[in-house]
Amino acid sequence: MGVSYAKGLSYSLEKPFVGVNHIEGHIASNYITHKDLKPPFICLIISGGHTHLVHVKDYTEFEVVGRTRDDAIGEAFDKVARVIGLGYPGGPKVDNLAKEGQATEEFPIPRIKYTGNASHETCETKYDFSYSGLKTAVINLNYKDPNINKADLCMSFQKAATEALTINTFAAAKVLGVDKIVLAGGVSANSYIRQQFTEIATKENIEVYLPELEYCTDNAAMIASAGYFNYLAGNTSRAKLKCNSKSVYRIN
Repeated sequence: MGVSYAKGLSYSLEKPFVGVNHIEGHIASNYITHKDLKPPFICLIISGGHTHLVHVKDYTEFEVVGRTRDDAIGEAFDKVARVIGLGYPGGPKVDNLAKEGQATEEFPIPRIKYTGNASHETCETKYDFSYSGLKTAVINLNYKDPNINKADLCMSFQKAATEALTINTFAAAKVLGVDKIVLAGGVSANSYIRQQFTEIATKENIEVYLPELEYCTDNAAMIASAGYFNYLAGNTSRAKLKCNSKSVYRIN
């Protein structure tokens, strides 16, 4: 419906029609918050449906260097929250309860073991993520001990989930020779994740950019921001564009 309406506006007003990739929109949300931010940089997009690590080479040029093999991190937050009785949406509730607890459980850091010979330029698996195992470990522990301290459980889960993000993101930045890391997506509003990235970036002498909280979740402004840069690059769309068009979804 949104695409059809946009096509109608474009036709009636004789204005260019620009299709925008949703993930590109999340990346572009940081251009609103940080007026001085310019590519190249590494962007970690974390949400209910995505865990993407993207090398942003230019405003409209991207290379996916890592992604989740199974569950997105936001999905893991939601499932853990539901199982321990926090309800939906789980991300903010796990974040808040974790502030009252300590990381008493040593959950394995969810990582994909890379054994290929391809370089980072041709292989997306080097910095991939996996949250299915961590999610299951938390759920099983909760079922095994229904009286477990929920705040401690949330903090233990959040710590392990975050370490997977920081390990891969900072490793990719080092290998790619990039000195800027950008976060985006709904889960980038998590206070612990923001704190950890800020602290590690300071130690590693890397700049970290965090979107304002109002631009973390899906919003129209981020789509407009991405549309602006695509328009400047001449990436207008045809009237026959559909929502699943590969011409729009350059980041899959």
